[in-house]
Amino acid sequence: MGWTEILGLAAGAFTTAAVVPQIWKAWKTKEVEDVSPGMFFVLITGLGLWIVYGVIQKDIPIMATNGLAFLLNSFMIFLIFRYREK
Repeated sequence: MGWTEILGLAAGAFTTAAVVPQIWKAWKTKEVEDVSPGMFFVLITGLGLWIVYGVIQKDIPIMATNGLAFLLNSFMIFLIFRYREK
């Protein structure tokens, strides 16, 4: 593995991890009223497109990090709809 792959994995790890505090807070407090579901739908759409790009380019760091980010952000969407006041 070369330095560019390591750089790609590190960048992807940080951007993927960015949503973890929000997920943790929503899970712990069950409060999501101030969280925008629209932003997460736009984000997971972009992540999905990055995954397709990674597959086309056969780029493992792009596929792996964006795939994990897609799952985490999809889970956040689930939490938003689960805990949102009706």
